Amino acid sequence: MSRDTFEAEAGMKGITFPAWHGKHYVTLAELLVRLGSFGLDLTWRVEFDELVDPRCAEMERRSADAGMDTLTLLSLTTPFLQLIDAEARGSAEGRVTVVLTEVDSSLWEVRAVDERVLSELRRHYPGATDL
Repeated sequence: MSRDTFEAEAGMKGITFPAWHGKHYVTLAELLVRLGSFGLDLTWRVEFDELVDPRCAEMERRSADAGMDTLTLLSLTTPFLQLIDAEARGSAEGRVTVVLTEVDSSLWEVRAVDERVLSELRRHYPGATDL
């Protein structure tokens, strides 16, 4: 876990839920869409423990500079991209406000400063539990 994430998590609440719902895999793209207007103006930095697709290298390259906007990240994660171990940190005004962590292609951990984000995700993913 990066230092930025550790510092950000101090003021965040989080949930976790299975990445698989039956045969449906919840992708990073799907989570970005579920963030709705909250996620639209964020700047993203993405890190991978395992590069499973050429798009991962491109995301890391763009993260190395000033980060990327939500629509750029969304364009790099569609169509279907299954991750193994990855973390996407969304920031606004220099402060991390949401962290999406994909753990071993089996579960997602989502941390956010805004409880409404977590409430929305709980509605869509009934198996979610608090971290």
